[in-house]
Amino acid sequence: MANHNRDDLVVLRPEGLYCPRGDFHIDPWRPVPRAVVTHGHSDHARSGMGQYHCASGSLPILRWRLGEQTYHAHAYGEPFTLGQARVSLHPAGHVLGSAQVRIEVDGEIWVASGDYKRQLDPTCAPFEVVRCDTFITEATFGLPVYRWPPTPSVAADIADWRRECGERGEAAVLFCYALGKAQRVLAELMAWDAQPVLLHGAIAAGVEVYRQAGIVLPETRPVTEQARGTDYAGQLVLAPPSAAGSAWMRRFRHAQQGFASGWMRLRGNRRRRNYDRGFVVSDHADWPDLLRTIEQTGARRVIATHGNTDALIRHLCEHGVAAEAFRTDFGDEQ
Repeated sequence: MANHNRDDLVVLRPEGLYCPRGDFHIDPWRPVPRAVVTHGHSDHARSGMGQYHCASGSLPILRWRLGEQTYHAHAYGEPFTLGQARVSLHPAGHVLGSAQVRIEVDGEIWVASGDYKRQLDPTCAPFEVVRCDTFITEATFGLPVYRWPPTPSVAADIADWRRECGERGEAAVLFCYALGKAQRVLAELMAWDAQPVLLHGAIAAGVEVYRQAGIVLPETRPVTEQARGTDYAGQLVLAPPSAAGSAWMRRFRHAQQGFASGWMRLRGNRRRRNYDRGFVVSDHADWPDLLRTIEQTGARRVIATHGNTDALIRHLCEHGVAAEAFRTDFGDEQ
């Protein structure tokens, strides 16, 4: 656990990460007067806050997820003042509008990364390295085994899988998270497959938010608009993980089921979840990119949150970096 001292710019409170000098919380999990929200996933953006500060690109997602609230949207890199703190938001490369939070007080700089990735993603702004004294980093995949293949090659594998399923008279049902992952998979598929993709309703809603934000995506159609008795052989269908085993799946008489996630890097995870195929696509940094990012920030001190923090902290301490953990309420990739 992190050892707080009086001068720390961010401390851990029951409500979440708190900046005493700015009197605001970052991605709080309980209601607070002022929240700076890094992105729209439900473990980071919750209802009940008095005010929400966010990156401009995140606003459509927050409105979709939380409805109308008191939002203050900020362009990337645009400084604003909260209490005694000078705050700015910088691209995190995680999902549309995702941000890191840079906090500066009396020349001391802290950065809270939120969730982030370093792989290029056609649906969001690329990660920006922000130099700082203390870096609060996620560690969702903070183990050396987690190393991501190039996403375009994974998209090519998904396109090949759809064609193989068609040859066997099967649908290819790919489970993926409805915000960020589904849109990224769709965008990457454009180079490999011109066939329209069918969407579960929960995926379709998020895809529409991205389209309205100007993100270019391939042609999609809601599964619900397909005629009763439709033969889905050779169709690629995107659905949220919650649809697995549900009544919704009964319409696909013959189907293979795949899952797009960083967790698919380990074959045991795919077998345990009974997926026919696992595709390694993650919206988080893998082990090499966690280490590269920490080094590039120049931070003298690192605080790891959620995920495999112990392995990351041990590695950093062995290499002369002061490292510790905040035990947070943030979830894993899904």
